[in-house]
Amino acid sequence: MTNDFNPSRPIYLQIADRIIRQILRRELNPGDKLPSVRDMAVESGVNPNTVQRTYRELEVMRAVEFKRGQGTFVTEDHTALSDLRKQLKHEEISTFIQHMTEMGYTEQETIEGVRDYLQTKGESQDD
Repeated sequence: MTNDFNPSRPIYLQIADRIIRQILRRELNPGDKLPSVRDMAVESGVNPNTVQRTYRELEVMRAVEFKRGQGTFVTEDHTALSDLRKQLKHEEISTFIQHMTEMGYTEQETIEGVRDYLQTKGESQDD
């Protein structure tokens, strides 16, 4: 994990986002054990308290479960993971739409732009 953190956002949330994205990309699977707080802190180059806060945040989001004496594991609750996936998709789309609106694009221009992009992307992958 890289130490490139955005100074305008809390580090614990940035680490949580990275872990969530690993879960959603299936780099981390349900039931997988996360590194210990100390190991994750060393790997991330942050204080262990920051990682502890990250893990607590992930627990509140139902992305992970803490098992006393064993560690922190990716949840095996598929409903929670599905909900998390939907929530992240909604947040990403909302941010994209907000940026397009701020740049003055209409809804129709945005939809056409996405359609054109996806079409062009598909064509470039066929090459």
